[in-house]
Amino acid sequence: MSKTTKNSTSSIDLQQSGFSYSRETFEHLVDRALAHAKKLGATDAGAEASEGCGLSVSVRKGELENVERNRDKSLGVTVYVGHRRGNASTSDFSQEAIERTVQAAYDIARFTAEDPVAGLPDERDIETEPRELDLFHPWAITSEQAAELALKCEAAALKTSRRITNSEGAAVSAQQSHFFSAHTHGFRGGYASSRHSISVAPIASLPGRNAEMQRDAWYSSMRAPEELASPEAVGRYAAERALSRLGARKIPTTECPVLFESPVAAGLLGGFVQGVSGGALYRKSSFLVDSLGKQVFPKHIHIHEDPYLLRGKGSSPFDDEGVRSAPRDVVADGKVEGYFLSSYSARKLGMRTTGNAGGSHNLTLTSSLTRAGDDLDEMLRKLGTGLFVIELMGQGVNYVTGDYSRGASGFWVENGQIAFPVQEITIAGNLKDMFMGIEAVGADVYNMGAKSIGSVLVNKMKVAGS
Repeated sequence: MSKTTKNSTSSIDLQQSGFSYSRETFEHLVDRALAHAKKLGATDAGAEASEGCGLSVSVRKGELENVERNRDKSLGVTVYVGHRRGNASTSDFSQEAIERTVQAAYDIARFTAEDPVAGLPDERDIETEPRELDLFHPWAITSEQAAELALKCEAAALKTSRRITNSEGAAVSAQQSHFFSAHTHGFRGGYASSRHSISVAPIASLPGRNAEMQRDAWYSSMRAPEELASPEAVGRYAAERALSRLGARKIPTTECPVLFESPVAAGLLGGFVQGVSGGALYRKSSFLVDSLGKQVFPKHIHIHEDPYLLRGKGSSPFDDEGVRSAPRDVVADGKVEGYFLSSYSARKLGMRTTGNAGGSHNLTLTSSLTRAGDDLDEMLRKLGTGLFVIELMGQGVNYVTGDYSRGASGFWVENGQIAFPVQEITIAGNLKDMFMGIEAVGADVYNMGAKSIGSVLVNKMKVAGS
């Protein structure tokens, strides 16, 4: 059995945390489900009990708009009959409901086609001593206090300039959850986690007969509430972004270098993850099939995964299957060193799981060419004359071929200086060419969920305008 850690809900005061169920209760529920699966004749089984709760408050134009409290719970059961798999879930924690759920999963497994690679992870890969990663920081905030913070955030945006004339609102969210999971290959573990945020979306306008309006937004999201940016700082920055977009226009169709702002560049890193994830690879539906050991980026690019980052948004001591995770280099000197594999996808590829059932963990893309002074201004100088992108729209990425085409807005840059804002354009290329065309990565690192990356300069892309 795994060690009790600070994050386990057995050591958390239920009233203080806002949870209704303890870790011990979840352990009993899971054990009952596994015992009943064995009683029915299951070869193997796994179960997970979870609970989430939180508060979300939104305001608009100085008035309270919405207060929402959420609370949910679930027990999920997976049953294997040989190499046949069945899954079922319930939100009813009674003994009768648990038995019905296990029976449903068992019946599905009996009548499902056999899959020779289906099954629990190998025992050698199971995490037995999960680490404490400091992921749980409940926020004891009332709806009145949350509304006050949201109002401060929106007010700061509106006070930034007379040209901030409207708002789509501001919001504060405090969310937390915990779970316990176990399966018959020896895994037992679970932990509590939290995620809190402040956000706002102001609207800037220019007066006149052809009045123009531009919207932008910003937010701060952290595990611990004390690490959130102040509501005033979030509001002011969101307003400054909206103001900077006033006077935007199209540009003629051209081919030029493109600088992706760091929050937008995180999407490029996401495209790489999609391309080297097990499901896409074994289905041969990826533009990066058979890329292991091959040059996908220039030699100066490195991608590191660290699931053990304290308070990290993508941190976890084990993956969704209970497989141990570990820090590793996914890309070194531009070459792919590893894929993102679950036990199932690894078996389909004749490989070993990488502990990524459920996704990647805290990815950081860096360049050995980056210097401490490579802030955004320096990256604009490196861009020279070209397009600086701050927003992408649409889903125009084909992960089978790598073809990339998305609506964009941002700024036209001349001689390293922003000349004017740009909108209603499309940027296009192929992810393979874009990856190999990365000339520089900024020191202006931004954390977008489980991905950290600076602004990224791509040597050339097609820009469709007027």
